[in-house]
Amino acid sequence: MSLAAPIVRPGAVLADLLPAAGATRGRALVRDAALVLGGAAFTGLAAQLSVPVPGSPVPVTGQTLAALLVGTALGTSRGAASMALYLLAGIAGVPWFQGGSSGATGAVLYTLGYVVGFVVAGALVGALARRGADRSPLRTAGAMALGNLAIYAVGVPWLAVAAHVSLAQAASLGLYPFLLGDALKIAIATGLLPAAWKLGLRR
Repeated sequence: MSLAAPIVRPGAVLADLLPAAGATRGRALVRDAALVLGGAAFTGLAAQLSVPVPGSPVPVTGQTLAALLVGTALGTSRGAASMALYLLAGIAGVPWFQGGSSGATGAVLYTLGYVVGFVVAGALVGALARRGADRSPLRTAGAMALGNLAIYAVGVPWLAVAAHVSLAQAASLGLYPFLLGDALKIAIATGLLPAAWKLGLRR
């Protein structure tokens, strides 16, 4: 019965199905902090699934899917906070960018814009999830597509500046080669998120 209120509350996201022990404000804050940290760590773990793309400084990784799942599951503020933690801790030296890298120089510099985009995307898909966008396959696909668009909207111009190439060249290096993989990631999210809601509602 303790799960019933979060399930039916308007604007609930998947993370709201997890009760805070004791239901006090302090314990809720502890739960939320753990969710933010866990989301950042999950994204860092997914980033280690990295495959180089010939001719491009941007690899294929699992972190894009992870960032979108985290943002959707946690909601606007927690999703953005989790991705901001991932970004700032990685810059500070935590080796959880792709391939165990960190910092904001060298090869990381080319891809850092995508990680900045994770913060924007986390907030965006989190806001959409609070409007029920992750509860049906079609709406989930739309939310994930918009989240990917937000990531590229930051990452591609950043790549153009970092690599000293035109925006069109940056799109050839850091957008077009990844569209097929993005479609696969969207398909995975489209299966996972509505199924997670069905499982949560059943419980």
